[in-house]
Amino acid sequence: MTEGSTVTPLELFFDLVFVYALTQVTALMAADLTGRGLLHGLLVLALLWWCWCCYSWLGNTVRADEGVVRLALFAVMATMFVVAATIPEAFSDLPGGLSGPVVFAACYLVVRVLHLVIYWYAARGDAGLRRQVVRAALPMLGGATLLFSAALLPEQLTDDPQRVGTIRTLLWVLALAIDYGGIMAIGARGWRIYSAAHWTERHGLIIIVALGESLVAIGVGVTALPISWPIIVASVLGIVVAAALWWAYFDVVAIAAERVLQRAEGAERAALGRDSYTYLHLPMVAGIILLALGFKKVLGYVGDGTEHRLSDPLHGLGLLALYGGVIIYLLGHLGFRLRNMGSVNWPRVVAMVLLVALLPVADHLPALAALGLLALVCAAMIVAEVVLFGEARRALRDAFLDEHGAGGPPGHQPAGPAG
Repeated sequence: MTEGSTVTPLELFFDLVFVYALTQVTALMAADLTGRGLLHGLLVLALLWWCWCCYSWLGNTVRADEGVVRLALFAVMATMFVVAATIPEAFSDLPGGLSGPVVFAACYLVVRVLHLVIYWYAARGDAGLRRQVVRAALPMLGGATLLFSAALLPEQLTDDPQRVGTIRTLLWVLALAIDYGGIMAIGARGWRIYSAAHWTERHGLIIIVALGESLVAIGVGVTALPISWPIIVASVLGIVVAAALWWAYFDVVAIAAERVLQRAEGAERAALGRDSYTYLHLPMVAGIILLALGFKKVLGYVGDGTEHRLSDPLHGLGLLALYGGVIIYLLGHLGFRLRNMGSVNWPRVVAMVLLVALLPVADHLPALAALGLLALVCAAMIVAEVVLFGEARRALRDAFLDEHGAGGPPGHQPAGPAG
């Protein structure tokens, strides 16, 4: 892998497995719209994200579509597909068949071990990188052990099934804390980011994958419903919100962030990539998945004439997912910009504060009106950025097009705020 390399077709193919996995996470939360259900969905998402990040680092070290790495990635894709298929049973086994939690934990372990083995092979001749791979195995094994402990926890451990579920959830939280915290603790020295273009493009594409899941949620929400004006309006408003989130990331933020990453070298570049992308992109993806859940619930309200009327408000966790998803997404952007450029995008701060303030108002509005209010705030945020930072935005985009040609690299989309 060299500076200027871009994402390979096999990596795009690999990411399609995560499309299915993300739809499964949304379905998991929708099936249990409680605080526990949302927590379980977010824990699964954090685990899936960590798996994806492992292979994004690997793909920046060695070409994914060459030699034995290609075959190994096919094996990982098959295993990850089983992980995704087992998501509904990640915390609670369904009657019959194999133990869902054990299959989930076992496949997760296979994915992580394969990553380390391939990384070790790719790092031949680089003693510093091999040392980091060995160090990374320790938190991975600790986390996997806790996941297996949660999976093997007997249902008859106590007389209270809810207590067993709570213990299992706490073991998941501890497993992820060890894995995420362990990688931060071993430091960035020794890791390599060889191509800033590949790195930023790969993470931009996973944002598109997540946004695609939000659009899928809109479509799935009305699959069995007759088309109507409320469904059409809700669909258009959902697209407006998704388009605003796309604009917030891809208009100029990626360009600025990629340039910062290009200027950094060695351990500084690795630390920047780890903090800004591996860690701070997780709230962006989580926010989009929560938004997808909110879309799904709104479409159920506006199209279902049996359980809900058009005038019914979207109360509780459905509304929190709708508005909170955008708030968490923008919080991720705030941290991303602070880490990369040491500055704050104030229109996004205002939008977050406004959405928090409007939550009690939206709680009394019909579900369709609550979605319309969210779309209005998101669109206004983008308009404000274009007006306030128009000159800097245009200069940055023009410079990018001059460097990469009118279309940019194949599949490449920029990210990063100008304002």
